[in-house]
Amino acid sequence: MTESGTPRPGPEHRRLEAFVGRWETRGEVLAGPHGPAVPIAGVDSYEWLPGGFFLLHRVDVRMGGEPVEALEVIGHDADAGGYFMHSYDSQGSAGTMRASEQDGVWTFQGEAERFTGGFGDGGRVLSGRWERREGPEWIPWMDVTLTRAG
Repeated sequence: MTESGTPRPGPEHRRLEAFVGRWETRGEVLAGPHGPAVPIAGVDSYEWLPGGFFLLHRVDVRMGGEPVEALEVIGHDADAGGYFMHSYDSQGSAGTMRASEQDGVWTFQGEAERFTGGFGDGGRVLSGRWERREGPEWIPWMDVTLTRAG
């Protein structure tokens, strides 16, 4: 907060800066009981909303031949620690997840899906694995790599 009382983003918000930019997204939905492997290709972008407290994440990919678009808002939750994520997609779904970072490893977790991954190559690459909950078990779902464009 400034001397005038105007709120300012803190270090917990600046940790999200690593995501900001346009990313080329590649990966694969893994083969499993729900079907064969399916390629993923497209673009993810992250940008600050005015004020610098929230990130807007846009997803525009194809999973196999199917387009998938989504919007997500990410912000810091001071009371719970970590970050909240609210998403809305082109297939009519909405969801929430929590995000945290420890020792360079980011985890995004919702009730039925989670991502674990991190940045490499000087922040130019973000890669990791998505898993889905099947009963009490987490099973591998997708492997993704985002490479900073430009």
